[in-house]
Amino acid sequence: MENREIARLLEETADLMEIAGENPFRIRSYRNAAAAIERHPERIAGLLAGGAESVTRIPGIGKGLAAVLQEIAARGSFEQRDRLLEKYPPTALELLKIQGLGPKSIASIWERRRVSTIDGLEQLCRDHKLRMLPRMGAKLEEKILRSIAHYRQSAGRLLLSQAGELASELVAYLSAEKGIKRVLPAGSLRRGKETVGDIDLLVTGERAEAALDRFLAHPSVTEALGKGPSKASARFGTEGVQVDVRALPAASFGAALQYFTGSKEHNVALRALAVKKGFKLSEYGLFGAAGDTLVAGAAEEDVYAALGMAWIPPELRENWGEIEAAASGRLPRLIELADIRGDFHMHTAESDGQASLEEMAAAGRALGYEYIAITDHSKALAMANGLDEKRVIAFAERVRRLDHASLGIRVLSGIECDIRKDGSMDLEEDALAALDIVIGSVHSHMNMPASEMTGRLLRALECPYLRILGHPTGR
Repeated sequence: MENREIARLLEETADLMEIAGENPFRIRSYRNAAAAIERHPERIAGLLAGGAESVTRIPGIGKGLAAVLQEIAARGSFEQRDRLLEKYPPTALELLKIQGLGPKSIASIWERRRVSTIDGLEQLCRDHKLRMLPRMGAKLEEKILRSIAHYRQSAGRLLLSQAGELASELVAYLSAEKGIKRVLPAGSLRRGKETVGDIDLLVTGERAEAALDRFLAHPSVTEALGKGPSKASARFGTEGVQVDVRALPAASFGAALQYFTGSKEHNVALRALAVKKGFKLSEYGLFGAAGDTLVAGAAEEDVYAALGMAWIPPELRENWGEIEAAASGRLPRLIELADIRGDFHMHTAESDGQASLEEMAAAGRALGYEYIAITDHSKALAMANGLDEKRVIAFAERVRRLDHASLGIRVLSGIECDIRKDGSMDLEEDALAALDIVIGSVHSHMNMPASEMTGRLLRALECPYLRILGHPTGR
């Protein structure tokens, strides 16, 4: 099993433990272990081959969790998870994604109504039966129905970061096949969209077709959907995302990359322009009007150049004016990692981060940053060990001492201060005044009506020390 799959099992078990109302410290240990395993650079399954003591060197993994990991490696599950799945069906985990429902509510709904699915919960609300359960009411029913509708709109899609990780894993895996020259992602992933519905990978090389069989043989393929001479499709990973792998000849690779990157609107506009200029454009290449002379196709740049324009970065391909801008030399330069000069939003081990203040400063310097700001949580987030006024002032003094310690990077003292339900700040203004930078963020009461939430934020913005509004969409 890959680290990501092992981490998912631990996270899933922590969710089930939360629904069952088990020890919060044990729940947190499972979550911490899942996070440590997912980011660990070595395969846990490989380490376990050398004995359980090899994984106890990973921070957050003790002897008990090492035994759990051994059991997972041996049979794909473990006793604690099995026991909880006998008590609660796996579908109950999906209910945790519905805003307005917490673990206790889900346990109550299951125990009293034997409902554990989104459809069942929706029907319970429409029949006005949810309000009959303890500590629930008509307002909660309305909130849950809104949340279910929102959840269904985004269901089946992955965040860009998740899709990127899956694609990177497959690119490395397929590239290991001899005779493979290039493996590149296309589609909405390449365009950098917030969420990705499926993953498209394009392969070229003298053994491109062999990559299709290699893909279907990957251990994380859960369901083969089909295979032809130039394409293989399958459900991949625990997320069940559909992955399409296409084998292409080198002569048309660039045209296919352009076509399968999209967007649909960009492609339609580009094909119309090609016709206007006397060409025919498809995933096979840019051809003369008669369709028998290949003008361009091996590289995307050649296709765009033949149409009289600069190559358009994938992130801009939405038919929002980029084609006209490329033709007239007005394309903007996109921001790159090298443009980032610093980071204002950093948590350390002082609250819920994993690294010390000194380690964060060293990491910022290694990235070539000019400055960083340490902005841990404030006291409202007790579960994250948030800072109160006394700790904020003491920590700010420590940050300033570090800043003057010739680390080669400017270190600013700050806080991510909670915005309370009424719009007031979580810390007194005297404490905020002692800081270099204050971020204000909403972490609670996320389902307030729009007018109330707007008023809440407007009141927070009146604080004279607030400089940045954190994650305003709640993402």
